[in-house]
Amino acid sequence: MSESIDIIRILDLLPHRYPFILVDRVLEYKEFDYLVATKNVTINEPFFMGHFPGNPIMPGVLMLEALAQASAILSNLSRTATEGHEFLYFFAGIDNAKFKQIVTPGDQLRLEVKLVGQKRAFWRMHGEAFVGDKLVCSADLMSAAKEIKSDR
Repeated sequence: MSESIDIIRILDLLPHRYPFILVDRVLEYKEFDYLVATKNVTINEPFFMGHFPGNPIMPGVLMLEALAQASAILSNLSRTATEGHEFLYFFAGIDNAKFKQIVTPGDQLRLEVKLVGQKRAFWRMHGEAFVGDKLVCSADLMSAAKEIKSDR
């Protein structure tokens, strides 16, 4: 098990930036195995302006994106790119997505991803998002990695 990772390091591991960064902290991980992270959901999220005024609910597709970002972090922590390069992960597929509860401002999403399989550039993960002890979303995710020149 590892130490937690703050947002500064997360920004090194993901290409996403405001307003699309959906992981705030990694609580723990084990390379090539699992990762647990959090997303603090606040009323300041831009998507709440339209989803829905007066009744803010986090869009389900963004819960899935948060799980996908958590899986990209695990993938990046599990491999090393060639010097001067980094890996960029593309969402390649999703299966068995289920939404069990709504997520509203003030909730903290706990994102749990588990590596199911990896072959060459393709990574398969199972992800679950919780608020407290309640499962709010789950899905099987696939991503494809591409090594690109780093501008960092």
